[in-house]
Amino acid sequence: MNIDFTNVPKHLAVRTQEKMQDVLMDPAGVGPAIHYYMIRGGVSQKNTTVWEPGTISGEYLKTYGHYHVGELSENYSIVYGQGVALLQKLVENENGEMLADQVEEFRAIVVRTGDEVFMPLKFGHLVVNTGKTYLVTIDDSPVDFEDRDPSSFPGHADYELVRKMRGFAFYVVEDENGQPALKKNPLYKTINEVDLGGLRVLE
Repeated sequence: MNIDFTNVPKHLAVRTQEKMQDVLMDPAGVGPAIHYYMIRGGVSQKNTTVWEPGTISGEYLKTYGHYHVGELSENYSIVYGQGVALLQKLVENENGEMLADQVEEFRAIVVRTGDEVFMPLKFGHLVVNTGKTYLVTIDDSPVDFEDRDPSSFPGHADYELVRKMRGFAFYVVEDENGQPALKKNPLYKTINEVDLGGLRVLE
């Protein structure tokens, strides 16, 4: 077996509380030092992500969220735990540029072990851990190990639009009964088409 070990030190990346403050419902909320762990293998080996369980000021732990750069779709397999996948497609102007605060379509998809989720072209996406255990997924997103920050913020993904809006159009939060629900992000001006996946929206 002939394997190139050059990029092995770059495979592991973590998303810290400090980095996640950009997109939290409550940036001052107290959370774990590390929210989730990524083992990057690219298309050939796939990528594995592991979330810690828990909430920060009522919001469940999640990935940062991003939009793909270029004509890329992505497939996620839920291999352990339960959560919610959020997908949103932004309105584009006449030049094909995405408008950060206007959503053309939003989807919330409740997921559990064994489920598969397809992230279509132009849909930003993030995944939330709503369970009491780790959430573990495997995806086929490409990784360029020559990027400026190859494991943590790969160059095929655009994080700036998410950072600008402090997250997606809705946050996934724990309701008074300990169940996942949604809370609207007030920074978004319009959300045209919505599929809440059976989750209720808290005021």
